[in-house]
Formats: sequence, structure tokens, C-alpha cells
Amino acid sequence: MRAVLQRVAHAAVSVDGEITGEITGPGLLALVGVTHTDTAAEAAKLAAKMWRLRILDGEASCSDLGAPLMVVSQFTLYGDARKGRRPTWQAAAPGAVAEPLVDTVVAELRDLGAHVATGVFGAQMSVSLTNEGPFTVVVEV
Repeated sequence: MRAVLQRVAHAAVSVDGEITGEITGPGLLALVGVTHTDTAAEAAKLAAKMWRLRILDGEASCSDLGAPLMVVSQFTLYGDARKGRRPTWQAAAPGAVAEPLVDTVVAELRDLGAHVATGVFGAQMSVSLTNEGPFTVVVEV
């Protein structure tokens, strides 16, 4: 599994003009991608890593501050654009594999005590954010 984490002051996701999730920071926006071989154990490990990673201001973690997270599924994180002019998505897991694992990340975060907002899996989403720093990091498990 792979996640792009952005430290945010605010983030919101909307589908068809309706807000489906929103957080006010400090917090993290997590774009989460799944590949074919990922497991529920890796989803749990990714959730714990995101919750405890000390990347908020003052080297604090979401767990330290009780900071919220926004989780958005992002199959394009496994796009490969090394050849040609069009990326290939072969490494991205299909929805039937990816959706339950993204749901597991969200459930694990909530079990850890996190306030988690989400997008809508597979929907055409509009994501807005105010990146603090700016600060962006890629995490893989």
C-alpha cells in the first residue's frame, strides 16, 4: 500500500457539488493507493503509521494532538508513466480488491481513536486543501 500524506489546515472532498467529507486541521490528507498483493495486515500497518507519524508542526503526530485525517482512495498512485505518453494502471488493484482495503485503513484509524473523514470510493471527487508548510510525504508499507 502507498499513501501520499499532506499536512493540512483544511481539506474537503465533494461529489457532484456535495461535500462528503471535511476536516479542519492541523491534520493530514491521505491519498491511499492499493496494489494487487496488498493485505488487510498492510492496511492496518499503514493506518498505524499514518496515525503515529510525527510530521505535524513541532514533530507531533495525529495521535499526539488528536488531529483529524481525511482518507481519499487514489488508484493513480500506482500509475506508471516511464514509457510512452500514457500511464498504465496495471499495478493498481481493481475496485473489488482496493475498496475493502481502503475501508480497512479507515476502520483501523477509527479504532485507534482518530477522527476520519472520507471521500467516496470510485466517484469523481473534487478535493480541496490548504497544505501547511507545504509538507508532503510518501509512505509505503
